[in-house]
Amino acid sequence: MRLKEYLKLNKITNKQFSKELGISPVSLSRYISGERIPEKDIVLKILKQTDGSVSPNDFYYLKKNEQANDFIETLKLVNYTCKELKSGSKKALAKTITLVESKLKKDKALVQKILENLNVNNNTVRIGVTGVPGVGKSTFIESIGLFLIKKGLKVAVLAIDPSSKESGGSILGDKTRMEKLSVNPFAFIRPSPSDGHLGGVAKKTHESILCLEAAGYNVIFIETMGVGQAETAVYDMVDIFLVLLLPSGGDELQGIKKGIIELADLIVVNKADNDLIKVAEITQREYKNALQITGKPRENHLIDVLMCSSLKSKGIQEIWSFIVEFVKKQKDNKNFYKNRESQQTKWMWNSVRNAVNELITKDITKEKFVLQIQEKVRKKNLSIFKASQLICDFFIKNKF
Repeated sequence: MRLKEYLKLNKITNKQFSKELGISPVSLSRYISGERIPEKDIVLKILKQTDGSVSPNDFYYLKKNEQANDFIETLKLVNYTCKELKSGSKKALAKTITLVESKLKKDKALVQKILENLNVNNNTVRIGVTGVPGVGKSTFIESIGLFLIKKGLKVAVLAIDPSSKESGGSILGDKTRMEKLSVNPFAFIRPSPSDGHLGGVAKKTHESILCLEAAGYNVIFIETMGVGQAETAVYDMVDIFLVLLLPSGGDELQGIKKGIIELADLIVVNKADNDLIKVAEITQREYKNALQITGKPRENHLIDVLMCSSLKSKGIQEIWSFIVEFVKKQKDNKNFYKNRESQQTKWMWNSVRNAVNELITKDITKEKFVLQIQEKVRKKNLSIFKASQLICDFFIKNKF
């Protein structure tokens, strides 16, 4: 860690730290900027004072992109991007989310600095929408999105599509399914590939949410892939979790056992129109009865089951009223803020897991020692458990 980053993270002033080291603030400033390299005894003092966070390598092996001129150019780009984002520029928003989703090291470093300059906005509403393929998630989001825009709100949609295991690509067709919403100046739709990430969301969905909030979007929908019971990760990113059902979707009591239903804050029976209205009413009634035997996903909240016709925009007002009342109650009892604080911690650990997985995929699996272990497992000369332990020990020894 660079000394400047350490001082900023721990809110220590240059004057205070220079006093602890027994040097002048001017000398410390020169060390921080890279103008001068500290003597060995000063480096050791810094190592001790920072509990090993700032090592000698952080002074003696500066990377090219961290030299003064490049640093200034990066800072200018970060400030410009943040300014454009906060002004509501869709172009800047699209570019920033592209950086967020990039796997390039330089892009990751840049987007990290951008995100650090964005403030958390607790005045937005994050809505998770899930359901089986064909339930009408995109049509529902378009219908409620247009309804909200008429109320003077800005609406954003993060739509997640499954990635191909063969090519790694995704269809990303949600923009074409939301024809009216996608061309509305007060809406922003961003399809993203799941990139093999379980939980029905993309790896960088949380970062994208932060960008959307900075750009002034009041209501953010996260539309999951709709692939089944694994997509509960979206619950840890939103303020309210909606599960869409088809009329006469099968055994209601069996459906209640699914983890995804148990996490729902609101169940919506979609496509309640034409000859399906009666069937939708039966589905609604049966789910309401079945929900009486389940637990509550959130404190002091009873799950409800509502009907709507996304095509005819019927029931949308009732659903939005439920969402508004739900968020209000959550804020009144402070659970809204506790939930978001908890999500920050989960986001942090998710980022750590992603970083470790990338390190394993890119580096560890290519190591000669690991390849030898892998070959022994393949030939059944070594147990999987012993092999796992050996690789973990190798990882810890070489990377920490």
